[in-house]
Amino acid sequence: MADTRTFRHVTYIAGTPEKVWHALTDADATAVYWGHSNLSDWQAGSRWEHRRTDGSGVADVEGTVLESVPPTRLAVTWADPGADAGGASTVTFGIEPYGEIVRLTLTHEGLADEAERDAAAQGWFAVLANLKTLLETGRPLPCEPWAMP
Repeated sequence: MADTRTFRHVTYIAGTPEKVWHALTDADATAVYWGHSNLSDWQAGSRWEHRRTDGSGVADVEGTVLESVPPTRLAVTWADPGADAGGASTVTFGIEPYGEIVRLTLTHEGLADEAERDAAAQGWFAVLANLKTLLETGRPLPCEPWAMP
């Protein structure tokens, strides 16, 4: 992947690595703050899907679990359904405890250009804000942040 872009974001969450891991990998939990269920057995080499929760069964993103080290590290390929493997980017979640908080580092690598990087950044900012709010308050933000113009 010559000349690709990377997006990296760090956030701090009151909680434990186990709670953050659960929120990233449990289909019911992801449905609450992401509007999609992340489905997999989360073993390295397994397939995963980012499936809509509207009952359509449509997967908007799919890929392969590259690395799964509960509760500290998860890496997956990220691609449109049916895309060839060469078009996939990679998303890595690093989960580090520090006292009663967790540093969550998201890295999205292999983005095709600045436009794709900017679109990914906007999506990740919204999803991670909703995840943080859910874990710290017990409920997601009152509106879907990614829908805000």
